[in-house]
Amino acid sequence: MAPAPVQERHRPVRKPSTTVAVIDIGSNSVRLVVYENKERNLAPVFNEKTLCGLGREVQSTGLLAEDAVEKALAALKRFKALCRVMKVGEVCAIATAACRDASNGPDFIAKAERICGCSIEILSGAREAKLSALGVASGVYKADGIVGDLGGGSLELIDVRGHRLSRGVTLPLGGLALQDASQGSLKKAAKLVSDLLTDLPTLKAGSGRTFYAVGGTWRALARIHIIQSGYPLRVMHGYTIPADDALSFARRLRRLAASNTLADVETVADARRPLLTYAALVLEYIIRIAKPKNIVFSTYGVREGLMFEMLPEKEKQKDGLIATAQTLNALRSRSPRHADDLIVWTDKLFRVAGLRETADEKRLRHVACWLSDAGWRAHPDHRGEQTLNLITNGNFGAVTHEGRAFLALAVYYRYAGLNAENEAPEAVRALASPAMVERARLIGAMFRVAFMISAAQRGVLPHTHFRNQGRKLILVFDKRASELAADRVTNRFKQLARLMGRTGTIVK
Repeated sequence: MAPAPVQERHRPVRKPSTTVAVIDIGSNSVRLVVYENKERNLAPVFNEKTLCGLGREVQSTGLLAEDAVEKALAALKRFKALCRVMKVGEVCAIATAACRDASNGPDFIAKAERICGCSIEILSGAREAKLSALGVASGVYKADGIVGDLGGGSLELIDVRGHRLSRGVTLPLGGLALQDASQGSLKKAAKLVSDLLTDLPTLKAGSGRTFYAVGGTWRALARIHIIQSGYPLRVMHGYTIPADDALSFARRLRRLAASNTLADVETVADARRPLLTYAALVLEYIIRIAKPKNIVFSTYGVREGLMFEMLPEKEKQKDGLIATAQTLNALRSRSPRHADDLIVWTDKLFRVAGLRETADEKRLRHVACWLSDAGWRAHPDHRGEQTLNLITNGNFGAVTHEGRAFLALAVYYRYAGLNAENEAPEAVRALASPAMVERARLIGAMFRVAFMISAAQRGVLPHTHFRNQGRKLILVFDKRASELAADRVTNRFKQLARLMGRTGTIVK
């Protein structure tokens, strides 16, 4: 009797991973960031750094410190193992000032490449400036000003207008470089900064515009300012300080350093604290020379610029905020295509009711539509506050803090209603102007009508339209949707009309 045939077991075909890892070997820190996809919606799924201090002796010795090299190589071994565990699809690696300036930089890079299993691009100063500016341009809506990327070894400065970049300059004014070159003397450091920044054309072009501060040490300064000022939102990206306030703050930090009280700052990593003084010094001179209007802190920098550079041209043209909102809509909404109906429906209401809005306000309204159902999985009693937290603290680029507040409030009012006892937290309302808060209430009221009609399902709202009759606003249901016109819909529509200074009625 012939043996039974052996049945072949077919393994499922594993799709190639779309994740991309960026290993960033900086003068102060070595970092691994893993992104979900090469998309305009940049979503980091893993982020880890080790403060190695590769550049702390380069100015005086011309060498990467031996202990720093060992620490960096150990970090890279862990990062490589993490990439293997996470099954990362593509690994990119870059190195900045310390590695390009140190005589033993090539030897270190050779060892690092063997560990990482990929080539490491040693960025020139000009290329580092360009990538940093691309990062800001991708993460800031209509960026217009001077980007300053302060690392451990260097400071890159570059003019940015939208996605148009000038040629950048690089200066040896990173925190570690300044500390080393000045031998720890703030007086010497101030002279070095003054000599290199005074009359610099790139800074002179910043008058009355925005200075975009990029880099971990400047973010540490911002974190201190957020805490000391009692600012209600801990989101770093887009945090804005008027230049005069930033100048006073920088000078105050220098006085703290002189009195040896800077060490009491608990919000900053121990390894970064000594560099705060130098970061404050550089910022002080930049403000005095460039005379910007505002300082805006950006968490988008070289790594994000590198990722943006890798995108297809069509993807680059997308609005970063809209791309993120559309992704959240696809992941969290009951019927993602309902958001398209909601955009058209609110467009019509604005047009028929004669409501005015700028192009930027319309953009935010459309984003609010894509986010309007993001909280439905939360407990019904807490959808408002849960969604408020999701949006205010979300991983969004290309939006100001006021814009975040507007989006969060619009969706909050959609869930929580407009009664005084359910008013949104003052801390969030304080982030926006009174006019923006009222606009958020209006959009929230529109959402409350629309969702009551449609139950968040696509294809329902197109069966309704609006008419004007003097000061009366009329919501008309066609025959296919007439049974949806119940008392609760009427009451919500009347409430909406009152917010617009109208009376509201429904016609079936």
